[in-house]
Amino acid sequence: MSVAAEAAPAAVSDAPAPKRRRRAPPFAPYLQAMPLGLILGAFLLLPIAAIVIVSFWDYDSVQIYPAFVTLNYAETLGSWVTWSTLLNTLKFVAIVWAITLFVGFWVAYFLAFHVRTSKMQTLLFLVCTVPFLTSNIIRMISWVPFLGRNGLLNSALVEAGIVPAPLEFLLFSEFAVVLAMVHLYSLFMVTPIFNTLVRIDRSLIEAARDAGANGFQILWNVIIPLAKPGIAIGSIFVITLVLGDFITVRFMSGGQSASMGLMIANQISLLQYPAAAANAVALLVLVLIMMAAILRIVDIRKEL
Repeated sequence: MSVAAEAAPAAVSDAPAPKRRRRAPPFAPYLQAMPLGLILGAFLLLPIAAIVIVSFWDYDSVQIYPAFVTLNYAETLGSWVTWSTLLNTLKFVAIVWAITLFVGFWVAYFLAFHVRTSKMQTLLFLVCTVPFLTSNIIRMISWVPFLGRNGLLNSALVEAGIVPAPLEFLLFSEFAVVLAMVHLYSLFMVTPIFNTLVRIDRSLIEAARDAGANGFQILWNVIIPLAKPGIAIGSIFVITLVLGDFITVRFMSGGQSASMGLMIANQISLLQYPAAAANAVALLVLVLIMMAAILRIVDIRKEL
């Protein structure tokens, strides 16, 4: 008994002391965030700062003068041409956003709830992405032989006797601009909504069905509220892309329509860099306001 009592303290004393965890230095988080901060600073903040600085410079038909003037913003905000172009751009944004949201939600809904196996979901999703493996310009120009006056659609309608003459509004019009934009940007709405819908717990839908809810009630009260983060992310993608688009407006409207992006591109082609920078800053402020409104309504951190 005494031998065991004497051996116990010796065993305890021979046991290794627990190692203390070394505390990280207080500046460690800053070192970890430094690479991303440098990348964002070099490729995002510096270009934006340069655009803001150039927007206050003066210019004429010969050269640009580094000076601080507010004439560019006065011409931008005081011109009815700018405001009418902005309203036309917002019209494109509203129409394209509504159509892509409708199409994107139902495509994502079908993939998430009506396709049973994950392999088939992946396969069908890849099928949706196949057209996006080509250039935007190629996919946009591919509508020209289909919508033209003597194109496939008009020829089929005339031969079938549905219309007496070819439809003129199909190509080089605002209809063609909206159609091309919906074609180009629908996937940016489908992807985030699909990622949100596949994460919904199916037991919630079963519980709502057991409680007596019909299909519309389940959709409106369960699925759509849970899909709001994906809808918000897709809306941010589509809105920003449409606001900055100018190639689609230029080619598909045939020069009969305008947008803020097209106006900025025309000013750059005329070497009016300060005026283009002022319009770009105004457009950036508009984008930030719209993004802030979306983020205030929907918390996308649930998706991220």
